[in-house]
Amino acid sequence: MPTPQERSDSTLRPRDVFLRLVEGVAAERWHELPELYAERTDVRHPFDPLRGPALRTRDELREHFTPPPGGLGLEREATNVRIHETLDPEVIVAEFEYRGTVLATGRSFVTPCIFVMRVRDGRIVESRDYIDHLTAARSRGGLDDLFAAVRSQEADEPVG
Repeated sequence: MPTPQERSDSTLRPRDVFLRLVEGVAAERWHELPELYAERTDVRHPFDPLRGPALRTRDELREHFTPPPGGLGLEREATNVRIHETLDPEVIVAEFEYRGTVLATGRSFVTPCIFVMRVRDGRIVESRDYIDHLTAARSRGGLDDLFAAVRSQEADEPVG
């Protein structure tokens, strides 16, 4: 028998789940985010320069959403949100930006994103998250680390 939380979540529409996700990221409610996903899921970041593996379980998402020690040092919000419903009632396409400030420097940033998300019974079962990873790395002061990681992979993998 489902718990009251599971029962109430099963009535959430895909747009509601998406909004909870991006608002939770913006507010850094990391512990809540994995619960938006089904126990078995398929989350991919196709534009990830490091070509990270798909996230397939809630536990993998819990690890994904664990911030580094000291946090990310960002203040942000999801803006310019446009949600497109599709002929498939489980699928939405959401365009948005994370707009914010790097707390240590006061530098502002805008990170464009598009998510293609399938939600079933109030949980994300599949998502393709297209994020501007270069802007995200730059906003955290991590471009040098990202470039170094890409260079080290270059020797190990074929491009493409």
